Amino acid sequence: MNSAASWPILSVVTFLPTLGALLACLMRGDTPSGQRNIRWIGLWTSLLTFAISLLIWTGYDPSNGGFQFVERYAWVPSANFIYQKGVDGISLWFVLISTLLTPICIVSSWDSIKVRPKEWIIALLVLETMMVGMFTALDLVLVYVFFEGVLIPMFVIIGIWGGQRRIYAAFKFFLYTLVGSVLMLLAIIAMYLKAGTTDMIVILRTPFAAELQIYLWLAFFASFAVKMPMFPVHTWLPDAHVEAPTAGSVILAAVLLKMGGYGFIRFSVQMLPNASEYFAPLVFALSIVAIIYTSLVALVQTDMKKLIAYSSVAHMGFVTMGIFALNQQGLEGGVFQMISHGVVSGALFLCVGVVYDRLHTREIARYGGMSVNMPRYALVFMVFTLASVGLPSTSGFVGEFLSLLGAFLRNTWVGVLASTGLVLGAAYMLVLYRRLFFGKLEKADVKAMADLHWREIVVFAPLIVLVFWLGLYPSTFKDPIASSVASIVSAHQARITPKAAQADGAYAPGAK
Repeated sequence: MNSAASWPILSVVTFLPTLGALLACLMRGDTPSGQRNIRWIGLWTSLLTFAISLLIWTGYDPSNGGFQFVERYAWVPSANFIYQKGVDGISLWFVLISTLLTPICIVSSWDSIKVRPKEWIIALLVLETMMVGMFTALDLVLVYVFFEGVLIPMFVIIGIWGGQRRIYAAFKFFLYTLVGSVLMLLAIIAMYLKAGTTDMIVILRTPFAAELQIYLWLAFFASFAVKMPMFPVHTWLPDAHVEAPTAGSVILAAVLLKMGGYGFIRFSVQMLPNASEYFAPLVFALSIVAIIYTSLVALVQTDMKKLIAYSSVAHMGFVTMGIFALNQQGLEGGVFQMISHGVVSGALFLCVGVVYDRLHTREIARYGGMSVNMPRYALVFMVFTLASVGLPSTSGFVGEFLSLLGAFLRNTWVGVLASTGLVLGAAYMLVLYRRLFFGKLEKADVKAMADLHWREIVVFAPLIVLVFWLGLYPSTFKDPIASSVASIVSAHQARITPKAAQADGAYAPGAK
């Protein structure tokens, strides 16, 4: 653990969007000029936040697997609560994804959000604060505050700017997540009573009794499984995606789902090693069901957003499988898959938003032959389609390969069954692409649609660069991940009991 900055850069990146939101609150939003100024405030705030977050990346030491840029201040001394922040090679990338996608979402919704744009910008900026805060917090109470805090702006985003069934989808999203989080709070209280502090760095070194680990693991599982979401608590996700505005779907798929995977790594694997070994077979079973079942469901969807939403559940199955392989390859693959999915799924929802803004429908059957009149759009959609199916040289390949490798090393049958998801994933994505872009261009309204304009090209360009950067030169992103994962795996193997180490073919400490 080191502190690589002489100023509180993590706090600045976390709360700068909130300052932008407060500034937007002071602006008049009832005139066209006022609305335009508020949009510019949101864009420049988010761009400045992203620029500062890049300094975290440039100053990060990839050879150090511990927490860096650590900030520590007394928060509630009487209760031993600490305001503590830091990043390692895992949380670093989730911070950068959060700060990158926020300005992209603001630009993509520049013209499409016409109702209450002031509140829209405020909600996005507050959401950015909550996301960055969650991935940088190193205190249990602070984690919980930010983890729950994302519910409020996302609830507002879905409930105000969503589709016809937005109220139903918003409450379903809120209640599913809240119920799981209540159990998470109970687990945090139990840890606090045992360790006497909410300092995560201390708790990572605190041994918990095997029986207590079981109860704590299940409590955290209830929260993180819903957030990811895992089968069978995934049913809120398609409704939320379908009803959310495009930018809401982008943030939901690219960042909010990753809070579940990040929680599994930080809490379940690192803090509760014996319980993680014990429940690994359960996670494998649910992951395989998610990969196969939701892929089959995606194949029969008629709504583009629902198809991509179900594909997200399947991809998250690879993530949980890789994480609970509990080896270097699997954990690296799970993290890399989350990064790739954040870029690709966000881009796919943006692609859906392009045609929805023109034709105001997401029904696949309403389109067809768009490669004729929208060749640039067809090319962009193809890039993200191939990344989604894991084509070599794209970002999707690296994460899936490492996750499967970790699964095969842990249990051959888990790897074999999960591999069927690669075939099914290619099937539903290529069928979607064929139905949208090939065939005859017969519908007059589809024929009249214009190709991508300059603002849409600006939105997609950085995401395309990332897809190929992640796929062709993965070491840029993988090296920081590898050092942190190595620290996690070695600590995990050192802390598990011999009985737990033998469960489900787990490797003994030091095994390769």
